[in-house]
Amino acid sequence: MAIYNESNAECFVFTSKEGILSKAAHDLKIRVEQFEIRVKDTSQAIEATFDASSLRLVSAQLDGREEDLPARDVQKIHNHIVKDVLHSKEFPEVRFVSSSVEAVDDGFVVQGSLTLHGQTRPLIADIRAEGHRWVTDVELRQPDFGIKPFRALFRTIRIKPDVQVRVSVPRR
Repeated sequence: MAIYNESNAECFVFTSKEGILSKAAHDLKIRVEQFEIRVKDTSQAIEATFDASSLRLVSAQLDGREEDLPARDVQKIHNHIVKDVLHSKEFPEVRFVSSSVEAVDDGFVVQGSLTLHGQTRPLIADIRAEGHRWVTDVELRQPDFGIKPFRALFRTIRIKPDVQVRVSVPRR
């Protein structure tokens, strides 16, 4: 069995903003800092767990430029993510369990179920080879999991309902 975690793999969440005042807001790159992905050698079945309270801001972009945010803003963003958006005390774990893994071309198509924010939904992930890594980019629609995307200033700044999740593990 192959086991991947934050020491040898990566998991990032990318958010985009929208709304009347979105030009004043940031697109965010967030790292999941505690997770474990298990891949069975014989069947390639995948089970993964992610700690919902371990998301940390990596970078903030405004108009395509990376900006340094004050430490208090970084902490404020973290608090909003884990407390107000993911409700990580109530829903501490995000979990994925595959139901099928099919080899295709230079990668795999993985089907399974993702449990996030207490809601379980089907998920399909296309996994591709990128250099010495296996990579997948998955789009998640927050409302499908009962999550209200973050909003501020009377909804004039909002996080788009769809977020991108990128997982990357070493190829063996």
